[in-house]
Amino acid sequence: MKSHDWIAILDFGSQYSQLIARRIREQKVYCEILRHDTPAPLLRERMPKGLILSGGPASVLNEESPDCDPALFELGIPVLGICYGMQLMAKVLGGEVAPGDQREYGRTMIHIDQPGTLFEQLPQDLSVWMSHGDQVSRLPSGFHSIARTPSCPHTVMGDFGRQFYGLQFHPEVAHTQRGTELLHRYLFEVCGCAGDWTMSQFIEESVESIRNRVGTDHVLCGLSGGVDSSIAAALLHRAIGDQLHCVFVDNGLLRHGEAEQVEQTFADSFGIDLRVAHAQDIFLDRLAGIVDPEEKRKIIGNTFIEVFSEEARQIGPMKYLAQGTLYPDVIESLSPIGGPSVTIKSHHNVGGLPPDLKFDLIEPLRELFKDEVRELGRALGVPAAIVDRQPFPGPGLAVRILGEVTRERVTLLQQADLRVQQEIEKLPDYKEIWQAFAVLLPIQTVGVMGDERTYENVAAVRAVQSLDGMTADWYRLPYNTLGTISNRIINEVRGINRVVYDISSKPPATIEWE
Repeated sequence: MKSHDWIAILDFGSQYSQLIARRIREQKVYCEILRHDTPAPLLRERMPKGLILSGGPASVLNEESPDCDPALFELGIPVLGICYGMQLMAKVLGGEVAPGDQREYGRTMIHIDQPGTLFEQLPQDLSVWMSHGDQVSRLPSGFHSIARTPSCPHTVMGDFGRQFYGLQFHPEVAHTQRGTELLHRYLFEVCGCAGDWTMSQFIEESVESIRNRVGTDHVLCGLSGGVDSSIAAALLHRAIGDQLHCVFVDNGLLRHGEAEQVEQTFADSFGIDLRVAHAQDIFLDRLAGIVDPEEKRKIIGNTFIEVFSEEARQIGPMKYLAQGTLYPDVIESLSPIGGPSVTIKSHHNVGGLPPDLKFDLIEPLRELFKDEVRELGRALGVPAAIVDRQPFPGPGLAVRILGEVTRERVTLLQQADLRVQQEIEKLPDYKEIWQAFAVLLPIQTVGVMGDERTYENVAAVRAVQSLDGMTADWYRLPYNTLGTISNRIINEVRGINRVVYDISSKPPATIEWE
């Protein structure tokens, strides 16, 4: 996807680097997050329209802090430094950075002295989001001070001739007033981007790229029924048709009706060659008596590989294996400065395959964020029931059944969870909820139904709001919705006599219970 305008973002470990990328792509400009030490010759080969240096947790005054190739400033393209990126730009270009007399964190008012291109037609005073201790104390040659605060005289700096700009604040966060407009001006007024990166263009380029790479070979795809693998399969099918072969492993741990929905959508509606492995008995038999969460995960993961491998052998030799890896997974695997190395999530990655199954990897979604994947799915005609599906754990309901996983307890949770889904979907703000589900607890409590005493199971309801799943806040479901969910589960699901609501956030809790 390199035939159009693009912006390079050098990552210095900022928690906001992905947010910068999202803000740019929202304006139909393609961008990539690259390592902070990406060499200038590599960028010269692909020549982005502009360069952004992200923020970061380090101090440029520390000798071991992340640096960049000084030759980047000789490429002849605009550069925007944000927070740490501004300070690094100043240091590399001959300015000075020093600890500020007063640190600035959170909302801060800045006063604009020279509007120029970035601040044209914006208010002279803006509320922005600061997060810094150091600041530029002396501007590099050719730079002017554009904006200030009482304690930071060079809050914004610019070299209008070379089109180098530095912002001590973060324009990408929602807390910064008119931040999106600032980025828009940088992209279109300064860099001259066309804003032509659309999903239809992505589909067209992806189809051509996949066809050129695959040729007459065949591709195997592990279809989980989740958003990512489903849309990856739809895109691959658009590109290579019957050269795509999908394997769907029904482990008996899916939501009510989910296995049937996947089979109907992809085999019947799309006409994809779909092989369904009905392996419920294998998984549930191996989980018998197991209560430790990690042991459950290992058993499910190993069994999945075993079943998937057997299906793959039956289909016959193939050169390629397709995965639904997304761009955040790619970014995390680069181990950016300031962040830990994170292995690609296991439910995206069919790893550990036996030696006789060797594939080249195809990852058609590796340039997209989650919301872009959903947009792609809609453009490909994937049903809304799959496109808008909430994230679902790789081990399925096994990690929502605390204690032993049995056929009876799976059925019980499926029925309780079905009532949760049905009521949640009635809410006008349903799509604001990241995940909502039921959990079956390993305890029983006393209840009264009619004139009879009961001693039955407890179900917990969990609903959270999140942007990426890394952090989450419990969702404030309306009382009448909670009441309806509780009444329906207790009255309609035989075996549950008590429902509780989980009001913990992440951190310190996790979204899933196991």
